[in-house]
Amino acid sequence: MQKSTQPEAVSSVLKVFSILQALGEQKEIGVSELSQRLMMSKATTYRFLQTMKSLGYISQEGEADKYSLTLKLFELGAKSLEYVDLVSLADKEMNCISEKTNEAVHLGALDDGAIIYIHKIDSGYNLRMQSRIGRRNPLYSTAIGKILLSERDESFVRQVLEPVEFVKHTDKTLENVDQLLAELAYVRERHFAEDNEEQESGLRCLAAPVYDRFGNIIAGLSISFPTIRFDEKRMSYYVGLLQQAGKNISEQLGYHQYPV
Repeated sequence: MQKSTQPEAVSSVLKVFSILQALGEQKEIGVSELSQRLMMSKATTYRFLQTMKSLGYISQEGEADKYSLTLKLFELGAKSLEYVDLVSLADKEMNCISEKTNEAVHLGALDDGAIIYIHKIDSGYNLRMQSRIGRRNPLYSTAIGKILLSERDESFVRQVLEPVEFVKHTDKTLENVDQLLAELAYVRERHFAEDNEEQESGLRCLAAPVYDRFGNIIAGLSISFPTIRFDEKRMSYYVGLLQQAGKNISEQLGYHQYPV
């Protein structure tokens, strides 16, 4: 048998996916049959199965030597599809806001203690926010981040931000979780959030929520302005555009009780 030259970590990943694929092709399978099928030792196969079982991807009926897939992979796939649908539904609304303001419009979601931009429409001006899809930004200093945390209880907010350092990007950046919690109460009352030069000097952002069919905030929709173009007198107009877009997207996702 030819010795593998692949790094051990890569080899382990390949083994995991080989097991998943085999279980996907056969409803139930024993460790002996699986090890023969994949040409892996029984001990190695068993070790991988037990790890995957502990993570919830595989189930074992009692003490029987039969393993099968759980629905956890389906749940992960469903979440991915939800974001694909979300981007598709949001695109029309975001373009509408862009046409009315000529400013940058972003769609962001919560990802491992930060926000991640999953869609954007660039500003038509030369002076504009520099961003890209897939870019991550802090929760505590962005309008979208505040929107995403606004429905969460205090214990969740403290837990998700416990390992996060509150970096002072500007002199307006919030300094700790207590300051953020106080602002989140304000966000809940108004159903929109602000970043007033907290992430970047000279940049102002407003954001409104997008809800899934269960009434959970799954994304934030924002407009970003250089402060020299932000018109305080038109703030309610900008917020109205965001909330109407958020309402339209949420309704298409099955939620019909948007708060404004």
